[in-house]
Amino acid sequence: MKTENLNGAPLQVLSPQEVKDKLDRNEIVLIDVRTPFEYGFEHIPGALLFPMSGFDPAKLPVQDGKPIVFHCGSGMRSHAIVDRCSQAGIAPLAHMDGGLGAWKEAQLPYMAIDPATGAHVLKS
Repeated sequence: MKTENLNGAPLQVLSPQEVKDKLDRNEIVLIDVRTPFEYGFEHIPGALLFPMSGFDPAKLPVQDGKPIVFHCGSGMRSHAIVDRCSQAGIAPLAHMDGGLGAWKEAQLPYMAIDPATGAHVLKS
């Protein structure tokens, strides 16, 4: 795990494997900030959708002490969202380095639409 300084507060930058391990242990809240279309096409099982286009830090789910980890396709949008949350005083926060692209590159499981059937299937 890496740490960055964001607006004077620490920001955890997690690898896809670290996110998967923490998600499996129910230690984080994972939020996907991509569009509903992107999420519908492929997403990480257990990730909540909160698109950047309508994002309001005040509407985040209760954390119960768990860090919220944001992700997007590449890490650019999620980093921008983390910055907005930090400015709103929300902590602890984390973001997944490299986004869903890095998750898939690490061959971790994700849900995707099967073009032959239109059904969601688990891929890795």
